[in-house]
Amino acid sequence: MTYPPHGSAAPPVPGAPTLPAVPPQSPAPATAPQGAPPPPRVEPLPERRSAWAEGRDRLRAAATTEPGRLRIIGAVLAALVVAFGACTAWQMSDRSAAADDVLHRSQPLSADAADIYRSLADANTAAASGFLAGGQEPAGVRKRYQDDIAMASRKLATAAANSKGSDSSAAQIAKLNELLPTYAERVQTARTYNRQGLPLGGAYLRNANELMQQEMLPAAKKLYDAERERLDADYADARSYPWVAIGVGVLAIGVLVWAQRRNYRRTNRVFNHGLLTATAGATVVLLWLVVGHSVAYGSLNESYDQGVKSLNALNSARISTLQARSSENLTLVARGSVTVADGPNAGKDAYDIDYQQRMKELGDFTDRGAPGSLDDARVLADDEAGSLPVTEAVTAVKEWKKRHKAARDADTQGNYELALDRVIGDDDPTGESFDKADEALRKALAHEQRDFKSAAEDGRGAMTGLPVGAAVLALLGATGAVLGIGRRLSEYR
Repeated sequence: MTYPPHGSAAPPVPGAPTLPAVPPQSPAPATAPQGAPPPPRVEPLPERRSAWAEGRDRLRAAATTEPGRLRIIGAVLAALVVAFGACTAWQMSDRSAAADDVLHRSQPLSADAADIYRSLADANTAAASGFLAGGQEPAGVRKRYQDDIAMASRKLATAAANSKGSDSSAAQIAKLNELLPTYAERVQTARTYNRQGLPLGGAYLRNANELMQQEMLPAAKKLYDAERERLDADYADARSYPWVAIGVGVLAIGVLVWAQRRNYRRTNRVFNHGLLTATAGATVVLLWLVVGHSVAYGSLNESYDQGVKSLNALNSARISTLQARSSENLTLVARGSVTVADGPNAGKDAYDIDYQQRMKELGDFTDRGAPGSLDDARVLADDEAGSLPVTEAVTAVKEWKKRHKAARDADTQGNYELALDRVIGDDDPTGESFDKADEALRKALAHEQRDFKSAAEDGRGAMTGLPVGAAVLALLGATGAVLGIGRRLSEYR
């Protein structure tokens, strides 16, 4: 007998499929009342883009249409023409200012520094000459010394007022201002003892000469070299070519020509008046820039080669003659008490050795010898008015050497009075030859200074008006380019 299983569940039927389990369901949402509006649909926020990306897309979209392309071309043309004018105005303003500094600042300061050097050397020469004359110093020699000291003081004051920004120049000027009163005091003491016939005066004069030769003249030389470096720097700035402006100008004209060719190919119109005006303006500025700077470059080169170089050679020659004359006088003042300590000239008179060295710096005026400053000045003289005084100086120096040898021969033979007479006397003394050489060099310096000024003014004048003119023409050219492109754009409206 079979019994049914306990419970109420039916027994499983063999072979019947098994239903999958149903997951728990959430309660059904409440039904919206009939006639109510549907809930609003929330749209996703658009992705944020950078201003650069948006601008790029707008530009790309504009470039797909002819009006958009024309606007871009017009903007580029106007920007190039304006940039060309700005570069030209900027670079030529700098070069014009440098040329003006050459003419009115650095060269005059260089000349003042040379005058300081020359005045100090000449004062030292005059002091020695007056000492040799004995107690009754000639009035002319005394006045020359006083004029030299006054000149050096004035030029130092001028240099101090205009040497701002140059530490080297300021240091040398301060040193010279400090030493100049000391030098004058020692010279005055030497004169006082000399009038009394005391040999101590010669010691004070030699001491003053040492101060001049070892401290003052080297400081003046450093000041002169610093001012020459400033002059060379101004020349370099004034003569440098404005390559940036030239490059931008060529690019602007090239793009303007391309734009007109493009306009012709699309419209068969030969000329666009606005673009033609812009091209003409840019071409005028470029030609003005190249020609004007080339003329200025040539004039500035002429002022340097035929002015500054000649002035440098003549200044060196004049300073060498002054120092040679001072050493010649001191040879007689010292009477052999100052000799060379060592070297090939050991035991020889130190002042006479210095005289020989200064004369060597001037040149021996032969084809076999090394050229000196007077040889250089003679080569650099470019006309008869410049070469004639240099030739006179050479002739005077040659005669000076002959007379100096005669004076030295008398001194070495123990005839001091004859040697003194041949140096400062009345019968063909060396002082006469020195005066002729110095006066000839003064004339040559004045001539070369005029030549420099004329050529430098021509160089600066060639750049006058170019910065302003370039800016005005560039603005007109940019306006013409915009109007020319605007004329084409009006055809699409």
